[in-house]
Amino acid sequence: MMKKFALLTLSIALFTPSFAYSADLDLGIYELNRGEFKAAIAEFEPLVAQEYAPAQYQMGIIYLNGYGVIKNEKKALELFNLAAAQNYPDALFQLSLLYSAGDVVKQDLKTAYALMEKAANQDLPRAQFNLGVMLYNGEGVTRNYLQASRWYQKAADQNYALAQFNLALMYYDGKGVAKSTEMSYIWNIIAAKNGYRKAEQSRDMDERNLSVDQIKSAREKADAIYRKIIEQRELRNRRLS
Repeated sequence: MMKKFALLTLSIALFTPSFAYSADLDLGIYELNRGEFKAAIAEFEPLVAQEYAPAQYQMGIIYLNGYGVIKNEKKALELFNLAAAQNYPDALFQLSLLYSAGDVVKQDLKTAYALMEKAANQDLPRAQFNLGVMLYNGEGVTRNYLQASRWYQKAADQNYALAQFNLALMYYDGKGVAKSTEMSYIWNIIAAKNGYRKAEQSRDMDERNLSVDQIKSAREKADAIYRKIIEQRELRNRRLS
């Protein structure tokens, strides 16, 4: 039976930055996420005045969406560029999305790819995932399944479920990696552990094509990989705290 799943497309921007650098920034993000926009702006604006990249990014999100202010895409773009000039990964990621979409700025897929690559090289998992999508589809870059699989792997190793699912599909199809139903099954198990429903369906379809012994072995491997992923994440969090 053929799978009827398509690889997931580009991830979108989230509110929370990769790292929280100060109590004021944390408080601003907290207020922003609960819809208290004026309170969030009061926390961010002094940090923007200090040219603090994470706050510039957050204020860019506010102006881009009109949260508590009149929507101002030009101002948002200016703030994203200021933060990106400091190599702030979330701003690079957001700018890449804008250049891909072509609504706020003229569409430029090559620039979008270059910006996403800079963000991905700073270990931002959703940027690593998006870069994989771009390479898989040939968006702003020559299509390259091998490189796509490698970026999916990097994001998957950071427990990014969408990348884990796409990596499973690449193993199932044998694109960029050696064709392996077992490896597809393993990564679908891991993505399913993270609550991704499509991975549950894909996992069950993989299982039909494996023997009882193969299923047992794959489950053990998946559990070991997942434990290692969680351990590595905890180590990273401790280093950053």
